[in-house]
Amino acid sequence: MIFANKNDLKDYPFLEEDIKQCFAYAASHNLAELEKGSYPIDGDRLFVNIVEYETTAASNRFWEAHRQYLDLHFMLRGPEQIDLNFIDNMEQKEYVPKDDFLPLEGDPNSHVVLEEGDFLICYPKDAHRTAVQVGEPTVIKKAIFKILIQK
Repeated sequence: MIFANKNDLKDYPFLEEDIKQCFAYAASHNLAELEKGSYPIDGDRLFVNIVEYETTAASNRFWEAHRQYLDLHFMLRGPEQIDLNFIDNMEQKEYVPKDDFLPLEGDPNSHVVLEEGDFLICYPKDAHRTAVQVGEPTVIKKAIFKILIQK
């Protein structure tokens, strides 16, 4: 996983080209003005989901990971806590291929708080639990870029 802010992208020249393409898309589109929904960038290889929801207590949320896609969470309006662990530290449930969804159970070993402009890249071994409130519940808006890594 990589946690950083868009203003520091110059410090990450090693990022994959598909990830750089996501940031180029974000720079050329006003993501905060987009309605909730899914927007294709390059078919099913690369697309962005614009989401808006209210954060809540961690006990109300679920753990997930993905095998086919990387997730690039890009905060448009926050804050949102995302709990983190590695899938090998957690109980893995049955993978759902059609949804690229690996449910997990366990406890966090760390977390990040995303504010406007922050991003978190989750790779296949990165378990994440999103929508955790920071203080009081808050309605957040973010872009989740989905980057195909395998068919």
